[in-house]
Amino acid sequence: MRILALLFTLWLAADSAAAAAEGPQIGGPFSLTDSRGNAVTEQSYEGKYLLVFFGFTHCPAVCPTSLLSIARALDALGSDADKVQAMFVTVDPARDTPEVMASYVANFHPDIVGLTGSDSDIAAVAKAYRVYYGRVDVPDSEAGYLMDHSAAIYLMGPEGRYLDMLRHNADPGDIADAVRGHF
Repeated sequence: MRILALLFTLWLAADSAAAAAEGPQIGGPFSLTDSRGNAVTEQSYEGKYLLVFFGFTHCPAVCPTSLLSIARALDALGSDADKVQAMFVTVDPARDTPEVMASYVANFHPDIVGLTGSDSDIAAVAKAYRVYYGRVDVPDSEAGYLMDHSAAIYLMGPEGRYLDMLRHNADPGDIADAVRGHF
């Protein structure tokens, strides 16, 4: 019996070590609607590196700053930008329809796609990426509420594997270098 317990303990330790060596389990399957109204999944972007950022269109500071950094990183990548898809996933699907997302992301870069979906679709993709978000009522504001959310840029590989997490305020050159470092 002790030998079985020892073998089981060793198996668990090896399994845990393998999981740790693979890195954090971030990302995965999703089903959303892009800013053109098309249904998309993670397979829609297969073969491309993904820069994924979660936010919302009524965000006063973090989201526009992050999207501008991503846009400048795409420009810095030059022809290598063809290997990358930048994605802005809303955490406020009640307000961020495909039309709203299309108008918003167009302010930053033509190659950034906005993604939205139902509350449950957004909850599922946020959980897969380990993104926190929650509504914060602001009754004295015109918007009525804001969304509190984690702010990081996820770099995913062409096969969907998590590669890196970049600060939301990362320098565009650093973002471009991080992407190029995985080519």
